Amino acid sequence: MSSRDQGNDSLEKVMGFGGFGKKSKQFDLNAIFEETRRNAKERNKERNEKMEEESKAKSSNFIIPTAHNISKPAKSSSSKKQSDDDDDDSDDDDLIGPPLPPGMLPGGSGDKSAKKPAASSDDSDSEEEEEEEVDDFFTPSSHEIVLSHGVKPISAIAVEPSGARFITGGQDFDMKFWDFAGMDKSLQSFRELTPCECHQTVSLQFTCTGEHILVAAANSQAKIYDRDGYEVLECVKGDQYLNDMYNTAGHTAMLNDGCCHPKTRTEFMTCSNDGTIRTWDLRDEGKKCRTVRKCRDKAGRRTKPISCCYSKDGKTLAAACDDGSLMFWDERKKVSTTSVVRGAHTFGSDTSSIEYSNDRFSVCTRGGDDTVKLWDVRKLKDPVASACDLPNFFSVTNCTFSPNNKMLVTGVSVKKNDGKKGKLVFLDKTNLEVVNEIPLCDSSIIKTIWNPRINQLFASTSDGNVHVLYDVDKSVKGAKLCVVKRRKKINQAEIFVRRRIITPYSLPLYREERERSSRKQMEKDRKDHVKSHRPQPPLTGRGGAGGRLKAHGSTLASFVMKSIAKDTFDDTNPREAILRHAEAAQADPKYISHAYQESVLLLNKFVNLFKLRKHDENKR
Repeated sequence: MSSRDQGNDSLEKVMGFGGFGKKSKQFDLNAIFEETRRNAKERNKERNEKMEEESKAKSSNFIIPTAHNISKPAKSSSSKKQSDDDDDDSDDDDLIGPPLPPGMLPGGSGDKSAKKPAASSDDSDSEEEEEEEVDDFFTPSSHEIVLSHGVKPISAIAVEPSGARFITGGQDFDMKFWDFAGMDKSLQSFRELTPCECHQTVSLQFTCTGEHILVAAANSQAKIYDRDGYEVLECVKGDQYLNDMYNTAGHTAMLNDGCCHPKTRTEFMTCSNDGTIRTWDLRDEGKKCRTVRKCRDKAGRRTKPISCCYSKDGKTLAAACDDGSLMFWDERKKVSTTSVVRGAHTFGSDTSSIEYSNDRFSVCTRGGDDTVKLWDVRKLKDPVASACDLPNFFSVTNCTFSPNNKMLVTGVSVKKNDGKKGKLVFLDKTNLEVVNEIPLCDSSIIKTIWNPRINQLFASTSDGNVHVLYDVDKSVKGAKLCVVKRRKKINQAEIFVRRRIITPYSLPLYREERERSSRKQMEKDRKDHVKSHRPQPPLTGRGGAGGRLKAHGSTLASFVMKSIAKDTFDDTNPREAILRHAEAAQADPKYISHAYQESVLLLNKFVNLFKLRKHDENKR
């Protein structure tokens, strides 16, 4: 026995326990693995043979899987011996890997082809196809709420990418902010401001992150606001006395449209009546634009871009001009266009909208010639399809794609008091045939937006309202949050009533003025000619007062001067004064030269004929 073991024994006796624990067992892992592999091989061989016999008996076409993937077979009846059960349990312990689910075994419940005939599978496929067709043209229109912006047309609307907030702007120069989570059934906006005084809003759009808002009004300077309504920057105005637009830092004419980059949160684009499309960056604080692109017609003259947009990947810019042409630029090229379509819409009509689809190859345009056209950017010679008889009275009416990219949505304009209703028209993307129509109101539909996140439709009208359409089952949040909230009641305890405190001995500095009756105040205001708008009476005293002079002749000196001075005022009729010499002129025509004698005779002749004719008419 070693000295170390003796020391441990003595320490155990002193501490009063029997030992420091048992020693761990040592195993030969290689021998265990070899024995397990050998046993598994023998048992799996027998199991595979049994499975092959069962498959032949059932005429099954399944391939026998490997042994370590086969689950444990069902136990036999109680007549089997206990030894067989023990063998099965030991076999299960030796299996490697998890067992297959019951549906994957031959003849299991998951084997649809073994249980269902071919005809039933075909029927199920056809039913699924029908369901898909219905879903392709689904519109969330089971419920509707109406929000009032004002009484004038709403020319711009923007919805946050998350669908929590949206903004409206119209021809009343106001811009309102709406929050679904903060609204109740009263449907009131939480902020209202005037971004550009005396200029109507033509375009509103959130950035790709929803952090900022691009505001384009009918002036030459676009603005950026944050989502709470605070101004971030204002673009610089260009020099309107320069002919070359490349030498100006900003636009020199009214803006027509604006668009934010779909990928870069700091970049946006504007188009104007000065014939240019400019890109800006938030980091430049609006002091100078990044790029300038000019729009030219077929003869090389300046043409006005009415609407503009980015492709979904942000690599292509597109614009629709007032001469009916469509222009496309590569983002990397600053001057030349990649493709141009002349005569896409009627010359002189405002192509109010151009938008890319999610597949990056389809482009839809909404023309002022009451048409909607679909284009393929790979073949722009002719439109893929076109739809007619869709009236458009506004230069900002848009068309947009549905979230599943199967339909186009646009609004229809109607004349006032015409008896027709403004409606949303849903068109099939393949051939632009009308799939569905939803009448909304007696006024025109201007802007439409279909938010994919909350699956709800926004439509602005010319009577100052915003219609939000949603479905109870397939729409998420948005309008569903505010329609269930009750209107807030005014708490009477929160009303502040100002009570008058009487302090008769306080100093004049801290003494409150005593309230007087309104009757005395009205009598006092009545005597004031400014407040009552009463004409001032003439001065009766001596001299003048307050820059006013007394009436003429009120003093002795003025009366004497009036009597002495000659009155040169002549109020006689000039015609009577001239006709007083008519008889003398006829008797002795010395005042008229011989050149006018014949004309005078002819004139007298016509006058006599006129008198005779008038005399005959009176007799009749």
